[in-house]
Amino acid sequence: MGRRVKRCRGARKRFAKPAPCGHDAARKGGALAGLLIFTDLDGTLLDHETYSWRAAEPALAMLRQRGAGVILASSKTAAEIAPLRDEIGFADWPAIVENGAGLLPAGAAASEVEGDAYQRLHAALDKLPADLRARFTGFGDMGAEGIARATGLPPDQAALAAARHFSEPGLFTGDEADEAAFTAALAEHGITARRGGRFLTLSFGATKADRMAEIKSDHAPDGVTIALGDAPNDAEMIAAADHGVIVANPHGTGLPPLDGEAEGRITRTRRPGPEGWNAAILALVERLDGATKTGVSGIG
Repeated sequence: MGRRVKRCRGARKRFAKPAPCGHDAARKGGALAGLLIFTDLDGTLLDHETYSWRAAEPALAMLRQRGAGVILASSKTAAEIAPLRDEIGFADWPAIVENGAGLLPAGAAASEVEGDAYQRLHAALDKLPADLRARFTGFGDMGAEGIARATGLPPDQAALAAARHFSEPGLFTGDEADEAAFTAALAEHGITARRGGRFLTLSFGATKADRMAEIKSDHAPDGVTIALGDAPNDAEMIAAADHGVIVANPHGTGLPPLDGEAEGRITRTRRPGPEGWNAAILALVERLDGATKTGVSGIG
């Protein structure tokens, strides 16, 4: 890139442009050196109806000022997440893409994401018995037009959703026994299948929580993690963080009580989407800064 890049000690080389090192964050962050915020997008940082994050700008501005990291963690692809990461001002931090199946390196464009996981996944699919393979129609089989029809996305957004590197969502036709046979056949190739709503998503198994641990180890081993989400596929990440926030989503299925809620380590917002996100982060960071208690209740 023609310029010298400072690396945090222990950062992995795959991150083209690392986030601020722990001592830099400490100078800006006061008592909360190395603060890392891991957040889901749709229904959490992004409004369910408008997909806007603007209601969370006060909290995001505070986090930018103190050098905290905001790591986007979503089922979206790198092509979908990279422009949003730039827009909110946290391009110097990695992002978790395709539900944890991969990473968008810090400072990298979506076109710079490397790896052959998607090709290996499709090669394994094509080795399955023909009757099982025929029951699964993945995004790669649909193409952008088919994805738009299946998801309701506008054509331009469907094209970004088709730009996959690590996982394959798709529609499965068959009963539970068929799906169990399909899943078992994939497991022989090291592929896991997770159902989320209409789509069955195939990957080589990493989760949002796995990536959260990886990023913390690389960027702030002694830092504090906060994770926010609104849906069942966020539960593991929320539970694994030092402090978790379940963002209200009246349009979703919601989350059952999680371990950690009783003692206040995991909390729920009253307001949905970015409004709840904003209130939760401002309140939680203020209380953590003051070191008055380790958890909060009823925030947002």
